[in-house]
Amino acid sequence: MMGPSHALSGAAVWLTGSWALDQFADYHQSPLALAVGTAVCAGGALFPDLDLSGKVTRNQGGATVARTFGVVSLFFAEVMEKVSLGVYYATKLSRDPKRNNGHRTLTHTIPFTVLVGWGTTALCTAYGKWAVIGILFFMIGLALRGLFDEWAERAGWVVVTLLSLAAAWFTYANLPGGRGYPMIGLAVGVGCFVHILGDMITRAGVPILWPIPIKRRMWTMVGLPNKIALRTGSKAEVVVLRAVMTVVAVLAAAGLVARPVLNRFDIEI
Repeated sequence: MMGPSHALSGAAVWLTGSWALDQFADYHQSPLALAVGTAVCAGGALFPDLDLSGKVTRNQGGATVARTFGVVSLFFAEVMEKVSLGVYYATKLSRDPKRNNGHRTLTHTIPFTVLVGWGTTALCTAYGKWAVIGILFFMIGLALRGLFDEWAERAGWVVVTLLSLAAAWFTYANLPGGRGYPMIGLAVGVGCFVHILGDMITRAGVPILWPIPIKRRMWTMVGLPNKIALRTGSKAEVVVLRAVMTVVAVLAAAGLVARPVLNRFDIEI
């Protein structure tokens, strides 16, 4: 799927999950916590495509995540792509095909998703709000680049970077201290997993079973059959799928807002 679809799916899943926790587990979040979780999950849903590099010296190409912070993010995408390709060749078996890039390999696996989620939680636990501000800066930038793709393209990476920094600093100033912030790590992990599921419905598929060897292949691509698989950039994705996810996100957000509003007026729900 394309970057905006990934980001929107992350936001929709987080809002829906938050609504379910609010309704059935009596787990309530503050508006700030809900906004942070939604933005981080939307950003996390773009993060696995950091393995799709572009032309660093020309500041061109690459995935949405790679273009978010200009040359800096393109450079990190180049590094991640080479690392992913290296892991592919280090672990490939006899029937795994040759590859000339690392896209849809390491960063599109369950172990990577778990590692990123756990690593985010560990950083927040160890360094508290100082780790949070860096993580939020990066993830909010990805969310802005994904959810508002056309605007971000026009505004440029400098504006996106400044807005991300301002939003991260505002959140840092208003979050309570002395906590580990495990929900941030969960949001990043959920976002990465949603990305994998999104790519599974496309023709190329993802190596979600790695590192389980299957018929002398370590990197078995799992996805829908070509007859029913989603074609990246098609009307089915850009129009239909995004419309459905937008409706789901709006309904979930409305459901989350409804309870406190009705409770304020002492209306039973």
